[in-house]
Amino acid sequence: MRHDEQVRVIKELCAHLDGDTNVDAGGLRQNPTITYTDPTQANREWNEWFRGMPQLLGLSGDLPEAGSFLTNNDYGTPILATRGEDGGFRAFVNSCRHRGTILETDSHGTKRRFTCPFHAWSYDTAGTLVGMPKAAHFGQVEMECLGLRELPAEERHGLLFVHPQPDGEIDLDWLLGEWFNDEFPTWRFDELKLLTSDEYAIKCNWKLAMDTFGETYHFNALHSNTLALNFHGNVQTYDEDGHLHRMVLCKRAIDQVRQLPEEEWDVTVAGLPVYWLFPNIILMPFEVGVFLVRAIPTPGDPGHHVSKVDFYIRPEAVESNVLGIEVPDFEALATQIARSFGEIIRDEDYAMSASQQRSADTGALDQIVFGRNEPALHHYHNTYRSMLGQELLPLLDKITADR
Repeated sequence: MRHDEQVRVIKELCAHLDGDTNVDAGGLRQNPTITYTDPTQANREWNEWFRGMPQLLGLSGDLPEAGSFLTNNDYGTPILATRGEDGGFRAFVNSCRHRGTILETDSHGTKRRFTCPFHAWSYDTAGTLVGMPKAAHFGQVEMECLGLRELPAEERHGLLFVHPQPDGEIDLDWLLGEWFNDEFPTWRFDELKLLTSDEYAIKCNWKLAMDTFGETYHFNALHSNTLALNFHGNVQTYDEDGHLHRMVLCKRAIDQVRQLPEEEWDVTVAGLPVYWLFPNIILMPFEVGVFLVRAIPTPGDPGHHVSKVDFYIRPEAVESNVLGIEVPDFEALATQIARSFGEIIRDEDYAMSASQQRSADTGALDQIVFGRNEPALHHYHNTYRSMLGQELLPLLDKITADR
């Protein structure tokens, strides 16, 4: 984030603190609970947004060197992503062209060749078929025609995007918009390395998982002994542009930041930026790195999803001990902090999401309410509804019906 924008955001947070105010959506909205339970809608979301759009597989640090690879099975198509000898990022259907066997079963690693366990056909990091045992016995084939089936892939701002359909298109100018395409380079995501990776299977709709990141109104109640110790609850900034939005949460350390000259203000000390990428991505940069959260639907089950919570760290943060905490092993401390944060999401936020799902599944409540101080929730759901061609949730001055 550019420094002038950091200053603007910190001043807005200070004004909310001093005036006992918060961001204001201008009214309330009621959201039908069926959006979390309807199998027809869930099927449309899966096919149109997850199978039919580019997906963020990770950050550049997941493929740190030539020969690095990762596999992904979250979006229907088995994906093999590689860093080639030329440094390029590529992605392929992770299936041998002989009989369709899954080629690479490890989640990540470094290899120059990928060898099929069935008949030992082998491929290089560019997807080229380079080995066929007993080729003369097999029959005449043009090896260059039987390389791995390539998937659209693009690396931008240190983010790795892949479309799970071979004939799909990636339009990062639209997905990231002018705003994020301008702001993301300032975070230097391409310099980060993966430190921790956790996965949680939760009995709630993926949108309920996303909802928990949309406000800090709950901090003082739900997180009274955890996040509320370091954050001011119910205080944030909020900015949106079309299908994009960014929140900045307010840390208690803002009290020290505001005593410094403005040229020394750092938004990651005073707050926590939260970026939303349609439809299911949360990026949260902070002092030493970034958290990446992905909520992935379970096909055929609207009431279940898997969340992946990854933390990437800046190598120089380890070397300089940027937090200023004297410990013998800073990377071990950062790992502990990252895992603790993920466990808070799992054990506190997602516990509430699972509770909401149980209620929604009964059909006893046909609506829930988004408050004036929860604008991200308004934005999430009207963006989702717009993409599905549904009527937008109206803005209400007050709730009057007994629902």
